[in-house]
Amino acid sequence: MNTQQLEGMNNQPAREVMSFDVVIVGGGPSGLATACRLKQLSQESNQELSVCLIDKGSEIGAHSLSGAVFQPTALTELFPNWKAMGAPLNTPVTDDDFYFLSSKRRGIRFPKIISERINKNHGNYVISLGNLCRWLAEQAESLGVEIYPGFAASEVLYDENGVVKGVATGDMGLNVNDVPKDSYQAGVELHAKYTVFAEGCRGHLGKELIERFDLDKDSGTQHYALGIKELWDIKPELHTPGKVIHCFGWPLSESGTTGGAFLYHAENNQVSLGLITDLNYSNPYVSPFEELQRWKHHRIVKKYLEGATRVSYGARALNKGGLQAIPELSFPGGLLSGCDAGFMNYAKIKGNHTAMKTGMIAAETIFEALNKNSEGGEVLKGYFAAIKNSWVYKELYSARNVAPAMHRFGMLIGSAFSFVEFGLFKGKASFTLQDPLPDHECLKPMTESNEIKYPKPDNKISFDKLSSVFLSNTNHEEDQPCHLKLKDSQIPIKHNFVYFDEPAQRYCPAGVYEIMEKETGNPRLQINAQNCVHCKTCDIKDPTQNITWVVPEGAGGPNYPNM
Repeated sequence: MNTQQLEGMNNQPAREVMSFDVVIVGGGPSGLATACRLKQLSQESNQELSVCLIDKGSEIGAHSLSGAVFQPTALTELFPNWKAMGAPLNTPVTDDDFYFLSSKRRGIRFPKIISERINKNHGNYVISLGNLCRWLAEQAESLGVEIYPGFAASEVLYDENGVVKGVATGDMGLNVNDVPKDSYQAGVELHAKYTVFAEGCRGHLGKELIERFDLDKDSGTQHYALGIKELWDIKPELHTPGKVIHCFGWPLSESGTTGGAFLYHAENNQVSLGLITDLNYSNPYVSPFEELQRWKHHRIVKKYLEGATRVSYGARALNKGGLQAIPELSFPGGLLSGCDAGFMNYAKIKGNHTAMKTGMIAAETIFEALNKNSEGGEVLKGYFAAIKNSWVYKELYSARNVAPAMHRFGMLIGSAFSFVEFGLFKGKASFTLQDPLPDHECLKPMTESNEIKYPKPDNKISFDKLSSVFLSNTNHEEDQPCHLKLKDSQIPIKHNFVYFDEPAQRYCPAGVYEIMEKETGNPRLQINAQNCVHCKTCDIKDPTQNITWVVPEGAGGPNYPNM
């Protein structure tokens, strides 16, 4: 690593420059797998390689959220003796139930011979993704990776030829008007021969890179869902370690919305539960948060929660466009990996194993180039070719029609189609379904939609947004620039409020967006940015794409302890 100082501007302190062979943006499973594999290869070949990983969370794992039933395929390839090494995979799946909920009281359990054709979890584990990432970070540091949590990559750096040369972290200590406070610290420039972007779903720098280099010109439309999760301590007599429950149908079906729900029995008498709401829904009155609160009152779920204690809450968008929506992955000086590129298997409801594998392939591609004395900056086209030759591509190819079938045919008929095309024939159809309409264009005007009246929370099973955000340990310095940028401050009221009753106040799972002073006839949008849990839903679902999510100060946001 080399360091130097850049000349300061506007009487502000100079930016420090740190130089590495490889910089990785994102401390999730993909970024950490990339880092570990790079250092493994450097040690195996006795070749020095400097690797730096940065993450916007206060610690590795602080922003990591997933269901999660984890498939250990990639982990076993990366660390074959992970069990002896103490990886936190302690709860193997022991039972796997799949329900169709026809109403708020009724549900039908599918025979396992049918459900396991779509999603068989034998050999998988119920885990905390945050804890797995913390463990992976320990392995990476022991291999020699430099890891810097609390450093938010705010800017892609380009050289005079437009080649990516690294990233800059955001300045710290600016007030709400972008004026330096006494605590001001200039960001740091991290230069690299190659930069890997592994920010997770809808990464804000990945989004910029896709647009700048036109990486999606030959790919289909990416689609998304919002996953909202809660962690509960339940009565020991109701706890069955490794029991997995998936549901679809009610309550989302009442509004014609697709998606599903889950309840996983983890270790220590805890269950993780949540709702995944596809963001192509059309009714602007849909609130994914309130739909989750309703779902918990179904008898199949409620029996586990009576007398239990809710201990954590969080939310995150996830990719569901499938293989056909994955963009070109390489550009001058860098690569996209994991969910930053869309490697989520929606049929399995899993993306952590594919994220890890793509990160490992990214590492192998970069190391091969550096081993040939590359000075960096090239377009590593061999990366996608290597992915096409891996099990990741085969897995996603077989599942490519599942999500678009749900979009085009609805949940029930789409599930039947997927059972035949994916479950029975393993995705061998001669066609690939497409869904070209982006999620933000799917809303109907409120005049064409049925208003949804959600019940008040009982504060035992169901809760409100603010008490939920409290459990996410979310914190942002209030006197800092708002990280939710409006391209046009007039659009929320003059367009979104008029036509859609401003859906941001409902699709946001953290109460960030509020319409104030309705009763005065002079409504205004209030943005409570300090509540933001970094789910990225507003960046995806805003009907005019007027909201852009950018990183706040490093270490801001949720602090998930065990999600």
